[in-house]
Amino acid sequence: MFEFTSHPTYERAELQIDFLVVGGGLAGLSCALALRRVGHRVVVLEQFTDSETSKMSHGGIRLPPNVVKILYKWGLKDALKAISVECRSFEMAKYETGEVLGMHVWDEDIFTETGGAFLLCHHADLRRLLFDAAVEAGAQVHSGVKGVSVDCDACQVTLSTGVKLQADVIVGADGYSSLIQQAITGKNAFRAEPSHCLFYNTTIPVELMQQDPALADFCNSKHKLFVWLGHNTAVSGFHLGGKAEYALHLWVQPARHKYRDDEFWAAEVTLKELRQQLGLCEPRLLKLAALAKSPARVQVKITRPLENWVHHSGRVLVIGEAAHPLPAGSIQGGALAVEDSAVLAKLFSHLRSEDQIPTFLYALQELREGRCASVVKCEQGNLLFQMMPHGPQQEQRDNMLRKQVAEGRPMLSNSKPLDQWEQVKELFGYDPEDQADDWWIKWGILRERAKDRTRCTSHGLSA
Repeated sequence: MFEFTSHPTYERAELQIDFLVVGGGLAGLSCALALRRVGHRVVVLEQFTDSETSKMSHGGIRLPPNVVKILYKWGLKDALKAISVECRSFEMAKYETGEVLGMHVWDEDIFTETGGAFLLCHHADLRRLLFDAAVEAGAQVHSGVKGVSVDCDACQVTLSTGVKLQADVIVGADGYSSLIQQAITGKNAFRAEPSHCLFYNTTIPVELMQQDPALADFCNSKHKLFVWLGHNTAVSGFHLGGKAEYALHLWVQPARHKYRDDEFWAAEVTLKELRQQLGLCEPRLLKLAALAKSPARVQVKITRPLENWVHHSGRVLVIGEAAHPLPAGSIQGGALAVEDSAVLAKLFSHLRSEDQIPTFLYALQELREGRCASVVKCEQGNLLFQMMPHGPQQEQRDNMLRKQVAEGRPMLSNSKPLDQWEQVKELFGYDPEDQADDWWIKWGILRERAKDRTRCTSHGLSA
């Protein structure tokens, strides 16, 4: 099914070890696939059953070029294209009225330079693709298996059944309420953070939308992403690949209701609640909500990345949301986790002795934390920009966007005041494997040579 040999062969590790990955979402499955590609043995533990996971893998996901090119490199290009549609432009409008504030058509050059594409697909389809690829590559994935405690010094996870599993390395890919993260830090590092807003994620059958002429613009704009900017509210809508559905994302600061801090995507939400949360908005959004399937809901928190991703034992680490959570629904949400996985696998492709393990784990954090902190800050800023409350700052934003439209300039232009083009290229053009290669050439090889010289000197003295 997957053409793993269609790209340059990865260097397989001289020493192949056992990885235990806790978490079977996008982070855990991409990690398993990446590590199998360089020869390591991988077991993935997912606490939810397949039916529970299918409920939580809800709605649509946006995949920017920086993650798409990694998946292409991993031989998933054809499979990914089969479940997705390309995003070629986006449009911003006033949430309350529908007035168009700005638009942008993606320059093909940016996709040529980055080697990827901007894709839109069902979250469930992407997870299934990564699951199938990881299993085909040789990873063992166990669903409905819950870890309840971790002994980081012994590199051991105890399951709810009492069974103890041991590995050479434990990877926590289990989200912002991560069991592994708590074992490393001694607390739930993100739970204490206050909730910023709620995120609702749902889909709408396109065939229902086609029956309403008022929704024709959305039906006929298969490659356009729509964004609405409102008072403490933001919405995005886009077509999905595979099954003909339209994704609807809503971020809102509710005026009432309290929600449990430990809610997962399986939280039950009624369409009535979604419609109430929409409040005063343009009529087309109300029409879309009326046709929507039951949505999922999760709290959105504005947090800083974890300070320590690696346990002092040098055998346990966290990646993805467990290390650097983004606001739910962020464009780069799944991308950062895949980037983490790519760097981890690239580093461990050079493994030839167990004493390298802590070095590689600490190197991963060293290589990734700057990039992740920058992207997290950018995504948080984007959300705050879109949800800006009514007032002078919001009026300045809207007038700035209107001016660009009047001048015929794209939103992401090279001229001020929206001089974001370089930032976009930096986001999309980043290559995690190149960064890992640079580290190995500059530091990894030198360290190995130094160790080899030390061993030779020791042998000479003992002789």
